[in-house]
Amino acid sequence: MTMITIYQKPTCSTCREAVKILEASGRDYTAVNYYETPFTKGQLEGLLKKAGLRPKDVLRTKEEIYKKLKVGEKTLSDGELIDLMVTHPDLIQRPLVEKGNRAILARPAETVKQLL
Repeated sequence: MTMITIYQKPTCSTCREAVKILEASGRDYTAVNYYETPFTKGQLEGLLKKAGLRPKDVLRTKEEIYKKLKVGEKTLSDGELIDLMVTHPDLIQRPLVEKGNRAILARPAETVKQLL
């Protein structure tokens, strides 16, 4: 059976809810706190590709760092956005959940059931 990996921030309520759904399913999974184990650029690019998402699709625009860096006032390439997200993980929507060659942004948390 293919392992499920949830990339999350443990204090995030949506992440906690997705973890509860995974636990209730009885499936094995790995939880990665991407603040403690940061994404590499290649890893985040690959995850977004699997999900069929572009960096702007997972950009957290309400975060203080988004405003501080004036991200919304700039025209940034996908690569530049990825670089910012790797450097500032608060810019990444969460949780991202991966299973084999598929990945999803589990918002709302119930969407994680698509991978079960």
